[in-house]
Amino acid sequence: MVQVEVAAPIEHVWNLWHNIELMPRWMKWIESVKIVEDNPELSRWKLATKTLEFTWLSRILQEIPHQIIQWESVDGLPNRGAIRFYDRKESSIVKLTFTYEVPGILVLLMNNDFVRNAVDGTLQADMDRFRDYAMNELATNPVNPNTEDLP
Repeated sequence: MVQVEVAAPIEHVWNLWHNIELMPRWMKWIESVKIVEDNPELSRWKLATKTLEFTWLSRILQEIPHQIIQWESVDGLPNRGAIRFYDRKESSIVKLTFTYEVPGILVLLMNNDFVRNAVDGTLQADMDRFRDYAMNELATNPVNPNTEDLP
């Protein structure tokens, strides 16, 4: 589990995470996220590092506005998780829990502890980037932060 506190209203924090196509803006290894047009509970993900690339199809299992978004992969890289939101009035806490199956190629090349430490460190850095992104969006347009434009 990784988490971050953002000095922003829960509505703003939720809106940014809820628009999952924005995630590549703060998640280092996520190259793209595309919602499936004819089934918006499904999304196609692409993870890319300098040397590796993985894709998966994910399904939203539970969504409670301003509280939780929970998902699982249904094809490709096996993973599941949840992003939880906690309203602290003056700020918001965002907690990410994430489980995944280490791809076989990585098991052969590196030990599991190394992979997990690298992933955990990257996810915490992603959460820190999210905090900075959310604060910048809020400062740029405090009335209606832009959560719809895509790169």
